[in-house]
Amino acid sequence: MASSDAIELLDRAVRGFLDEVPALKDLKLVVGVDLNGRGGDVQQFRIEMPDLDIRKDMGTDAKIRIEMRRDFFNLMVEHGAKVPDWEQAFYEGRAKATGVDQYLKLIQRVVERQQERTRLRKARG
Repeated sequence: MASSDAIELLDRAVRGFLDEVPALKDLKLVVGVDLNGRGGDVQQFRIEMPDLDIRKDMGTDAKIRIEMRRDFFNLMVEHGAKVPDWEQAFYEGRAKATGVDQYLKLIQRVVERQQERTRLRKARG
């Protein structure tokens, strides 16, 4: 996978996530993403929010780092993964997030609240 392909997939993944959790759209945050390939190959990317500036970079200033296998990431994005799919991936250990605890907890709380609102809307409808 070329880094330009990965940048396009990262953009799609982040935009899809933010569409589902709009409360995070204005969050100022730098996220580092490590996509692990075969034979120890690792592609590193830096995502700066809220402008969604995505580039191939180590992301040394990242407050959160996300790590997963590149083939798994590709499948998730290509199949239109939604927030519950990403939650399951983190729960199962297929994706891992590390970094500043306050950011991790904030994102988790906002996602949980959004999921609850979505469930309530579906139940009422």
